Amino acid sequence: AVRSPNGPQDGRSRMTSSTPMDTDGFWQLAVSARGHVPDPADDGAIAARGTALLAGLPRQEMVDAQRVLSALMADSYRSSLWAVAYVINGGCSDDGFDYFGGWLMIQGRETFGQAVADPDSLADLAAVRLAIANQAIVECESALYTPARAHRAATGDEIPDDAYRMEPLELLGGWDFNFDDQREIKQRLPQLTALCWCSPHGS
Repeated sequence: AVRSPNGPQDGRSRMTSSTPMDTDGFWQLAVSARGHVPDPADDGAIAARGTALLAGLPRQEMVDAQRVLSALMADSYRSSLWAVAYVINGGCSDDGFDYFGGWLMIQGRETFGQAVADPDSLADLAAVRLAIANQAIVECESALYTPARAHRAATGDEIPDDAYRMEPLELLGGWDFNFDDQREIKQRLPQLTALCWCSPHGS
């Protein structure tokens, strides 16, 4: 499991349960986690810090955090964002798209909302530009397990099944074309394709 170096106790000292774990509380957790890591580009460390912070909260808030996470994953399950992940990462499998969704969540509320509304806006994000320059993959699998790992660390038990979304995700959006169609994808993602395909990481 991904854990903070100091474990859940460190999280208890840094975050209290003054905000309910609704969507607002979830995004505040993301802000707190990012604020307590030395390198804001270290997505794994941010996810680990989020796990530690969440493990210090009441059990029900961990369960609620999983429900919020599931709802956000459903909201970002869009063909337009799959195309973004495909362009940035040079391809994108089913699992890879989930991990891209985990990465997108820990970028914070503003970036998440902008990406859903305007996928091409991710071309302006420093983390994306850095990843492209370093030929790095933009994803964070561990972010998807933050509530479950926090619950296990704090209680010794698995998070209840009913905290997870049971129905299959429905792919939103109407980008029904082959993402290898460069002409089409350049029209839809002009900034990202210009950024990615003019770099050593691009094609």
